[in-house]
Amino acid sequence: MRGQNTVTETKAAPSAEGIAAAARAASGTSGTKKRGLPPVHLWNPPFCGDLDMRIARDGTWFYLGTPIGRPELVKLFSTILRRDGDDYFLITPVEKVGITVDDAPFVAVDFTATGTGRDQVLTFETNLGETAVAGPEHPIRVERDEDGEPSPYVLIRSNLEALIDRKSFYRLVEIGSRENIGDTLWFGLWSGGEFFPIIPSDELPED
Repeated sequence: MRGQNTVTETKAAPSAEGIAAAARAASGTSGTKKRGLPPVHLWNPPFCGDLDMRIARDGTWFYLGTPIGRPELVKLFSTILRRDGDDYFLITPVEKVGITVDDAPFVAVDFTATGTGRDQVLTFETNLGETAVAGPEHPIRVERDEDGEPSPYVLIRSNLEALIDRKSFYRLVEIGSRENIGDTLWFGLWSGGEFFPIIPSDELPED
């Protein structure tokens, strides 16, 4: 009869250790051997709940409220990070768990600039050692809060951005230029053949 002798299976809650093991197995990595990024965009595992993991605005990863002190573990988790809409997940072939991201999952801590003007190319490096050349596939954007304070970002890979740190942004402003977009003169940056507006020129503070 239904309701009698029923055995309820309780699935274990997701853990960072289990996710890390599944990520290593999926990527085929061992030790310091380096492979390309796992194809997380192709995986469609069941959602297994949220993990008590958070990426702070400064790029620090926390698990159960404590910073993750192993850089290689943070890099491993970053390779299986995916953004769907406004939500972030760690994805393996067998499970999908939600994590919290305070702002952007990466921080752009440095950049190099080659060329000038329309021929300028900006290559950004993140806190986890990834690089991205700003251009049509890796756009730069700037959000401003109600006080006008800018928060600049660059796209690193599929839907995953890096917050450009303050020192790098100050350097970028020094090599910016002005271009007309429609009827507005903008101050912004050239990279990869594309102009990325930062602020209307008439809103720039006077020297």
